[in-house]
Amino acid sequence: MNADEVAKLLEAVRTGEVSVAEAVDRLRALPFADLGFAKLDTHRELRKGFPEVIYSEGKTPAQVIAIIRRLREDGRLAVASRASPELYRAVAADFPDARYNEAARMIVVGEPPQPDPAFAPVAVVTGGTADLPVAEEAAMTAETMGRRVERIYDVGVAGIHRLLHHQEALFRAGAVVVVAGMEGALASVVGGLVRAPVIAVPTSVGYGASFRGLAPLLAMLNTCAPGVAVVNIDNGFGAGYFAALVVGRVARPAEAGRRGGPEGLAAEASP
Repeated sequence: MNADEVAKLLEAVRTGEVSVAEAVDRLRALPFADLGFAKLDTHRELRKGFPEVIYSEGKTPAQVIAIIRRLREDGRLAVASRASPELYRAVAADFPDARYNEAARMIVVGEPPQPDPAFAPVAVVTGGTADLPVAEEAAMTAETMGRRVERIYDVGVAGIHRLLHHQEALFRAGAVVVVAGMEGALASVVGGLVRAPVIAVPTSVGYGASFRGLAPLLAMLNTCAPGVAVVNIDNGFGAGYFAALVVGRVARPAEAGRRGGPEGLAAEASP
């Protein structure tokens, strides 16, 4: 149940269309739905604006399908992260409308909200092609939350001219997700170019001394560029979610801030 549905229910109680007892019955399941193996947070969309996302690793196909079914019974969008092709085939057998992004390893059942053109896009930037799975997880997360996404891939610091070729897209973004392994320097470079918040995602891509993402994690945490926040290693979902929240708080004209300077600060609070 989301905020609009609660408002409609309360209005129906006020007009007498729904009794107090019936309203209580509808609201009783709000804290969580106990599925035995999981306690589904049915209250999350009301609190956060987006329903609980299913982390698939460690769950059986039957468990994931049961959670999806419960979400869909309530009319909620169902998103499963870190999903294998085998899991998708099992889900699609029960939900033919399920869609799968193999690169992102995400399953979506239901229709995500349409992007609002009042919001600036989220830019998702990668150092290399090997970072694509984490980047696509971030991009698809933001898209399922109703945000426009611009993908800027394979523009790492080994060929910095590739990044500068996309400066207009970087300047118009409301938030920038930077996904990089190796030494993770790309986040600092982007952080020094744009005025939008930068969400840095270290990946476990790289040779031995990158220590499966620890080296870029430390480099990103030690950035000297202001306005850079860092999520955990390979956490594309967390970065995409955070970026969607950031741009969802601010509406601005599509052309605002094209040059990234103070003259572009035409932002206003979202209603």
